[in-house]
Amino acid sequence: MKVLQLCNKPPQPTIDGGCIAINNISKGLLAKDISLKILTIATEKHPFIPTAFSEEFQEKTNIEGVFVDTRVNIIDAFSALITSDSYNISRFFSPDFDKKLTEILQEDTYDVVHLESLFMTPYIQTIRTYSKANVVLRSHNLEHLIWERLANSTGNKAKRIYLKHLASRLKVYEKKTINEVEGIATISYEDTERFASLTKKIPILTVPFGIDLGDYKCEGNKRPKKNRFFHIGAMNWEPNKEAINWFMDAIWPSVKGLDIELHLAGRHIPGYMMAQADENFIVHGEVDSATCFMADHDVMVVPLLSGSGVRVKIIEAMAMGKAVITTSVGAEGIDCEDGKHLLIADTADAFAHQMQFLLDSPNMVDEIGNNARLLVEGKYDNDKVVDNLIQFYQELNQEM
Repeated sequence: MKVLQLCNKPPQPTIDGGCIAINNISKGLLAKDISLKILTIATEKHPFIPTAFSEEFQEKTNIEGVFVDTRVNIIDAFSALITSDSYNISRFFSPDFDKKLTEILQEDTYDVVHLESLFMTPYIQTIRTYSKANVVLRSHNLEHLIWERLANSTGNKAKRIYLKHLASRLKVYEKKTINEVEGIATISYEDTERFASLTKKIPILTVPFGIDLGDYKCEGNKRPKKNRFFHIGAMNWEPNKEAINWFMDAIWPSVKGLDIELHLAGRHIPGYMMAQADENFIVHGEVDSATCFMADHDVMVVPLLSGSGVRVKIIEAMAMGKAVITTSVGAEGIDCEDGKHLLIADTADAFAHQMQFLLDSPNMVDEIGNNARLLVEGKYDNDKVVDNLIQFYQELNQEM
């Protein structure tokens, strides 16, 4: 089977959850001896760095990158306000990328064109023109749901109106576009149900975020003098920034007097967050290794109020046997049981209570972490995930 994987960001370096999710699909397909070709968008935020890939990976995938300027252009964004365009999507279309895609499709034939995220769907027409391959959308999130939740959580009336406008445009685009592909591979059962409500004819398969368990060592928690709570995530993703703002404003004042430390890591941490650092609130900024950072700390806090899909860093932390406290939004898409595999708290008081609970019951940190690891082993092993995806490809090909 020959697969062309079109990516909205390079699979490597794996600097965020999206990159990790894409990379794990790529590696998984290669491990199953699928003939894989990768064409990726490169941006200022996610540049294409050939040296980030091993020689073997480059040789097997013949990966190529095309730079696309996806930065927000005020004029284009304003124009989209008075048209039916979804600016969130249209800024990912590039004549240069389209030309390269055309060349690739004219040079070879493929059984499946795998689109990583809704942002690659502007190229469906080109795929239809030059290929008879089945098009499969790998959905990382329901994009319109992210913006709906951001709109609902903001107190700024003008911002709320604008975000609702973006969400409505995205919803119209998503509903139209998902009916133009042969199959949809969602990242969570919740997203599968939501997509099913938008389309009645397109086959949908839940393909969870998978990880290579060997990359995540679970050695138990070596608890230091203070319990070290931590969060890791890029702060140029709006839901992450919103989450930490809420945590610092509504939760941290009530728990910072306890015998704990809070460690914050990630790219693009704003200056006002760094300015709050003290002996109990340690800001690390971007770290060399997310897994090493997680291994060095005890309990992950993920106070998400908006977003969609699956939080990759939560799955990674669970794979390392870490206890996690998050919201219902943060736990969404993870087939887990509250109180067994992680702890869920949807209010500031509840979040502080769960932190206090783990301080008072240190054995539960280990118990929840061990249960989390077992859950990941059973449901998020990348080998099993990719097997199901390939079977989905094969079933679609049989229907042609």
